[in-house]
Amino acid sequence: MPPTDTGPASSHLISKDIDTIQFRTFEYFWLGSHPTSGLARDRIRSDGAVINEIASVSGTGFALLSVLVGSERGWITRSQALERANTITESLHRAQRFHGAFSHFLHAETSEVIPFGSKDDGGDLVETGLLLQGLICARQYFSGPTLEETRFREKANALIKGVEWTWYTRGGGGPMWWHWSQKHRWSRNIPITGWNEALICYVLGAGAEQHAIDPVNYHAGWARSGEMRNGDAYFDIVLPLGEPYGGPLFLSQYSFCALDPRGLSDTYCDYWTQIKAHTQIHYRYGCDKYPDQNLWGMTASDSPRGYRVHSPTDDDDVISPTAALSSFPFLPEEVSRAATAFLTFADGKLMGRYGLVDAFSPGSGWIADTHLAIDQGPIVAMMENYRTGLLWRLFMTAPEVQRGLDRLGFTIA
Repeated sequence: MPPTDTGPASSHLISKDIDTIQFRTFEYFWLGSHPTSGLARDRIRSDGAVINEIASVSGTGFALLSVLVGSERGWITRSQALERANTITESLHRAQRFHGAFSHFLHAETSEVIPFGSKDDGGDLVETGLLLQGLICARQYFSGPTLEETRFREKANALIKGVEWTWYTRGGGGPMWWHWSQKHRWSRNIPITGWNEALICYVLGAGAEQHAIDPVNYHAGWARSGEMRNGDAYFDIVLPLGEPYGGPLFLSQYSFCALDPRGLSDTYCDYWTQIKAHTQIHYRYGCDKYPDQNLWGMTASDSPRGYRVHSPTDDDDVISPTAALSSFPFLPEEVSRAATAFLTFADGKLMGRYGLVDAFSPGSGWIADTHLAIDQGPIVAMMENYRTGLLWRLFMTAPEVQRGLDRLGFTIA
């Protein structure tokens, strides 16, 4: 059975203030996405003003998850949700793909590729994996026999099945590789190895109906033949996998917005134990640094020095509200207290048009003037997984997910 502190299908109550955070954050994707394409803008100013027309591919995956949550919460109708999902999927079909993978950024109106860097103008497999978890959940949600839902599933399936996962192994028995460009080929040269945010890629790659990777790519590549194990204790909390202190919290959140860690294990660890330990380490670190303030949680976010990765081993006094709020299923009481602290910090100045701002510095008083898609999305998703398990339930029923977990040797208690 799954751990008793979550329950597989329970409906947990949250306060009105926290419900408001989830709703306002949902509006980032409902009202803040491009009005024609439905693609999620990479970032928006905290007052709601549009910054540019750069759309985030992973952010668009989170947009799809958020639309499903909005439908279930009654914030929008099911028909509105289907219309938006259709619009997004049609926009994605207009985008150039690279052996089935999408680029990191698209133009929000035209779906044209926007290079992420000088040698990053092609496929980004991790962004694609995070997009696909949204497409798969939407396909599972719109499962009715109507013509509209049937056509949506067909369009979503064409994108899902089109990813050539084996291409990104470069024909070898090691890891999949993060980037490929028609112009620069494999110049970025970044292997997708664990422990990080990209477990979703290996599950979907192993379970793909076409172009499926071999389990050896997972074990020798992702798990590095067991070298991703940690096993050390931090604040007397044993961390099964990953870098010292666990690294930024998005490593344990992005893939698990859809992949259900309750009772999930393989030869390397129990994934509920891994994620909860990672989260508890961040909580304990915050308690030590900001005693009696309930301020904790570090991840990748904006900062006074630009977009940076924050963690207990790379601490520049920046707290990212998404890090704690996206941990609701794992430490609900501690997250609830953090949410209250965020809402009252600096007389409420952390609340922006679309939920809490991206980050702030308790020491200097700096407050970001931005919302970011990849930080707002996990808040909506993980709050809902805590409340009802909706996205976990949808994703785990998908045939490619079940095949992938089975082929990689996962078990579900």
